[in-house]
Amino acid sequence: MTAENRRVALVTGAARGLGACIARRLYDQGYRVALTDLDEEGAVKAAADLDPEGRATVGLALDVRDKSAFAAVRDQLVDRWGAVHVLVNNAGLAKAESLMDISPDSFGEIVSANLDGTFFGCQVFGAYFAEQGYGRIVNIASLAGQNGGTATGAHYAAAKGGVATLTKVFARELAPHGVTVNAISPGPQDLPAVRDIVPPDELAVIERSIPVRRLGRPEFIADMAVLFSADHADAVTGACWDANGGLYMR
Repeated sequence: MTAENRRVALVTGAARGLGACIARRLYDQGYRVALTDLDEEGAVKAAADLDPEGRATVGLALDVRDKSAFAAVRDQLVDRWGAVHVLVNNAGLAKAESLMDISPDSFGEIVSANLDGTFFGCQVFGAYFAEQGYGRIVNIASLAGQNGGTATGAHYAAAKGGVATLTKVFARELAPHGVTVNAISPGPQDLPAVRDIVPPDELAVIERSIPVRRLGRPEFIADMAVLFSADHADAVTGACWDANGGLYMR
């Protein structure tokens, strides 16, 4: 792709971790990439680390719990680069809380960050992509939404299960308009966020329980997102790809 016709991708929750990894893979594949995050300073830094000249990346603040914030970022990117072609709904929040100790506020906080954010992103960009006649949406779900979770709380598992369902709903709605919507469901990944949530002794037990005996590689999840984002991925929609080391087979 030349600089003039590069596809434009927006990745939420991209200041660090899996989101930053996905943004890097897209950038390496020639995309212009908007790295967005609630942590604006972190998003700006991550974008500058990828492209110090700022020609093909930008870091922006985005609170995914706010539908109007998605619309504002969409408009900024259209003004900056002329169009947006790919949305990766990666932003999320997890807490390790025992089932009976989850408060209403905590439940609402986790569901809002993970499920509301995906819904608003799919709504705003799904409508925009449909008008353009082209678009790719990639939602980051989770193994927790498939098996009820282990290290993460019930609120996280419930929200991620909802992400998988929303993926199918939007895929069906947007398919006639040249827009695909797919999900990736990673198992435990080798990421700082995972190590922050799960104590080392518990993490060691989890690793032993994984058939392949290791945490997942976020770089591979990023490669999956890139493949879903490709122009020639036009016949794949409503799919959920698993990457969990054999913890959940179907």
